[in-house]
Amino acid sequence: MEKILNYINGELVEPISGNYLHNYNPSNGQVYSLIPDSAKLDIDNAVSAAKEAFNTWSKTPKQERSDVLMKLADTIEQYSAELIKAESKDNGKPEVLAAHVDIPRASLNIRFFAGAILHESSDMHEMDGVAINYTLRQPVGVAACISPWNLPLYLLTWKIAPALASGNTVVAKPSEVTPMTAFILSKICIEVGLPKGVLNIVHGLGSKTGDHLTTHVDTPIISFTGGTVTGKHIAKVTAPMFKKVSLELGGKNPNIIFADADFDKAVSTAARAAFTNQGQICLCGSRLFVQEDIYEKFKIALIEKTKKLKVGDPQDPTSNLGAVVSKEHMNKILSKIKQAKELGGEILAGGGRVILEGDLKSGYYIEPTIIEGLSFDCEINKEEIFGPVVSLMSFKTEEEVVAMANSTKYGLSASIFTENISKGHRVAAKIDAGVVWINTWLLRDLRIPFGGMKHSGVGREGGFKSLEFFTEPKNICVKT
Repeated sequence: MEKILNYINGELVEPISGNYLHNYNPSNGQVYSLIPDSAKLDIDNAVSAAKEAFNTWSKTPKQERSDVLMKLADTIEQYSAELIKAESKDNGKPEVLAAHVDIPRASLNIRFFAGAILHESSDMHEMDGVAINYTLRQPVGVAACISPWNLPLYLLTWKIAPALASGNTVVAKPSEVTPMTAFILSKICIEVGLPKGVLNIVHGLGSKTGDHLTTHVDTPIISFTGGTVTGKHIAKVTAPMFKKVSLELGGKNPNIIFADADFDKAVSTAARAAFTNQGQICLCGSRLFVQEDIYEKFKIALIEKTKKLKVGDPQDPTSNLGAVVSKEHMNKILSKIKQAKELGGEILAGGGRVILEGDLKSGYYIEPTIIEGLSFDCEINKEEIFGPVVSLMSFKTEEEVVAMANSTKYGLSASIFTENISKGHRVAAKIDAGVVWINTWLLRDLRIPFGGMKHSGVGREGGFKSLEFFTEPKNICVKT
């Protein structure tokens, strides 16, 4: 059975303890590889290597850093077929999704920031002939980058690319649930000749490996994407240490359909927003608000479209949904569906586990599920389920739907569908969310800031916001 290894100081190494965790294939429920059960000493070694490498990497000219990262992006593309299969096998998502989203975006992330550092500008302020002030942006040090399991390589590169491009060195901890593409990335880094210690990848449990990484005295900057509970813990334990922290957390995102929307586009996009990646994207539209004039028509169309979606083998190109990421997560989702029924919700489509045939019979598959009849402020409509489950509700007025949309503790994203662009702008401005789409969903420009409000996080990622986060501004005042 394949052993995943840590990547420390340019080498693949076993955990110091020699202990490993099981890595499951969600499509069949079988253990197919072993993950390092890393602990304090493994993190200490990785941080030490990164700290040493920082002395050189931080002083490496931007063009040289850019060239190295461009080569890394090129090599990821060369290994795309292997990475696609690995991402699907590790996560349970259809291969076709990994091929169109995850792996292309991973190389694009690196390529984008490799280019962005060559086009930065600095501020200059003249003080009426007295002095000139200019601003330097300098790398911080060793960055702790912790990425989630839903988009493993995609979100790992979203963090390490701007960190490395800015001149920091990195200790990254991928999710212990989906470690395989990070392991392949380690091998790619060795092939590319990434300088030793510049990037280190340590696998293990969040409660052990991740906690020590975030509290380590020599990791002054932390970028975390994951659950709100973990984000709260990181914020609490690191606050006394005055670290720079970026937290991209959960969402309970509203999808608002006005009566004047392009009906077919709204139905199609609502289904995609609810069920892509088995609903395991923090930006999924899990609360669907439909104006009462078209509610019944929309409901019928959405049910029809949902029932046509195929839950099946992730390797099958005709599968729309694969397996959810783990048995524990499957059981959590099913328990939330059960709770919804107990609260008076009606299951309009789906609602149960899917048992496939043959080798896949023990896989973690769930039907795409539509629930109707729940109040907008019940627990199910306020807590993130993170699965293929959408709650359907009607509304009358703009004011009503804005209040309903803003009724949760989250504020990550929202979608609005209307052919009245003035209404679209007006409602978007009132929604408590860091990202609002009008007549679309998950259309991303890497130049724009990304992040959430309220319990959806702190800080912004993307474009020059990422480069700003991974650097410290320094004012230089020169008297004339």
